[in-house]
Amino acid sequence: LLKDAIQPNLVQTTENTPAIVHGGPFANIAHGCNSLLATRMAMSHADYTITEAGFGADLGAEKFYNILCRKSGLVPDATVIVATAQGLKMHGGVPLEQIKEPNEEGLRAGLANLDRHVRNLQRFGQSVIVVFNHFAGDTQTEMELLGKHCQEQLGVPFVVNHAYAEGGKGAEAMARLVVDTIEHRPSQPQLDFTYNDDDPLTVKIEKVAKTVYGAASVTFAKSALNRLALAERHGMGHFPVCIAKTQFSFSADATRYGAVSGFDLLIKDAVINAGA
Repeated sequence: LLKDAIQPNLVQTTENTPAIVHGGPFANIAHGCNSLLATRMAMSHADYTITEAGFGADLGAEKFYNILCRKSGLVPDATVIVATAQGLKMHGGVPLEQIKEPNEEGLRAGLANLDRHVRNLQRFGQSVIVVFNHFAGDTQTEMELLGKHCQEQLGVPFVVNHAYAEGGKGAEAMARLVVDTIEHRPSQPQLDFTYNDDDPLTVKIEKVAKTVYGAASVTFAKSALNRLALAERHGMGHFPVCIAKTQFSFSADATRYGAVSGFDLLIKDAVINAGA
């Protein structure tokens, strides 16, 4: 069974686009990336390969860069961040039962969350494209507000994706913008990691917490410090760190929406995943 499972699965979308599925654990509890084997296989068969880093960019993208790209040497040509009106309104303080209703003020308040994600991605040295996933209840005013904000305040390309209702045809503008951004980038893509391989494990965690999450401080439980010290004594201090955290907030508190900052991040425990 394991000999079969090591092979990536070739599947296809409803429009017959090839897709390779292999791994892909959730980024709130693991690294949130599909296998490197699947990505390299896709890259050997296609002009463009798109891979998803699961959940929020503070989780999926951070781990994709700091873990998978660090260990594989892969450098993305561009990064697409997906936004929705409902997500932005939730981060803007709109009650969950009302986020499907038009609310320009709530949407505007939620832009701070998007801004933090975009800045984080740019801090890694990436060219960023913001895509707005359009759903039936979204208004033209909301789309225009988001587009104007991205172009005037963030200075990043923006496009509306209608794939939810129209399939591949609705995603054509997004695909063309991604290709155009890559083909006309001013310089070769690069990656600036959040921490160095030789940083102590506690320092690596602190750098992620403060640089990516916006934490003011990090507190380590005794059990976590003991495990981290054990890892370093066994020669594993050069490993990257993979932090389990809620996907609903930059903090560890799932109810703190927006661009929350200045909090203390408690590291309750540490687990050594050293392979077989």
